[in-house]
This record gives sequence, C-alpha cells and structure tokens, in this order.
Amino acid sequence: MGIVFSDLAVSADGYATGLNQTEERPFGDVEDSWLHNWMFDAYEENKAEVDAIVTSGATIMGRNMFGPVRGEWDRDWRGWWGPNPPYHNPVFVLTHHPHEPIEMEGGTTFHFITDGIERALELAGDAAGEQDISIAGGPRTVNQFLTAGLLDELRLHITPCIIGAGERVFDGVPPQRLERVSVRATSLVTHITYRRT
Repeated sequence: MGIVFSDLAVSADGYATGLNQTEERPFGDVEDSWLHNWMFDAYEENKAEVDAIVTSGATIMGRNMFGPVRGEWDRDWRGWWGPNPPYHNPVFVLTHHPHEPIEMEGGTTFHFITDGIERALELAGDAAGEQDISIAGGPRTVNQFLTAGLLDELRLHITPCIIGAGERVFDGVPPQRLERVSVRATSLVTHITYRRT
C-alpha cells in the first residue's frame, strides 16, 4: 500500500462545507465556486494539484460526501457526479446503513461500509495494492482519520473566502504535530501539504 492522503478545499477560516446541505446545494449555504473555482477557472495554473487529487488506487468518503440521503436508503441515489464519477477506482462509503455496491461508468464502484474507518481502510488497501489511498472527505471523515493517526498526508487548498459556519477541518482532532512539506500560492488558492510526523 502507498500513502493515505486527503485533498480538501477549505475557506480561509477552515471550513470545507457550509450548513444545510441539500441535493441542489451539495456544499450547503456556501457557493461551490467559493471553494472550488480554482480547479476550473484556473486549471492550467493549478494543474498539478488538480491532477494529483484523482491519482489513488482506491478512495474512501463519508456518506454526506456521497449524497444528501439520510437514514435508511429510501431512494435510488448514485452520487453527485453523474454516470461517470471522477474516481475511476473502488470507492468505500462510510455509512451506518447497508447498501449493495453500485457500479458506475469508468471503473468506479461504490461500496458501502458499515463497520468503521479501519475496515474501510483495510478494504481500500486491498483494492489499491501498492497505489495510494485517497480520503476524499468530507471534513468529518478526514478528521476521523487524523484523530486515529491513519492519514499520512493532508493537502489543504485554502481559498480566499470566509464561510463562518459549517464543517471545519481539525474540529475535534487532538493535538498533534504536522510537518509542512510544501506551500504554493496561485491567483485563486494557496496549496499547503502537511505530513504526519
């Protein structure tokens, strides 16, 4: 297995999503463009960072990142990304409610894991082989991996906006030391990479 990494776009005050997520507003009360326009409006300037986001051999995400469905699976939800999600590898979705795997175009299959982050990481490691594993988010999921000491590298993409409320990276994470290994500023975002010491 390679490293376990996460990429999160966050506001200047550390939020990766706002409040009140809905199907129409995946990031809640904040405009998606506030956090992610650097990926599209300035792609060439940020190409290395954008391309690195989807280089893993397997992906883990929380249920809120997969979609707005809460409680039991009472509808045919297949994710925010349309028929061909950008992952193109096995994706392990953390949930409390069992669900059969969902196969999508392009090699993405969503698997639903009900027995915690360690089991999800074990399955992702089996699927990834020697490749890296991406913890796609959201921030609550990333914080669980940080708390458990299971995240090797955290790449924050800090955008010049203030959200004020929502889900923030590092909330509830116990004190720990990180090594800053790179910083790069572009017109719309500052990229910072940390590694666990």
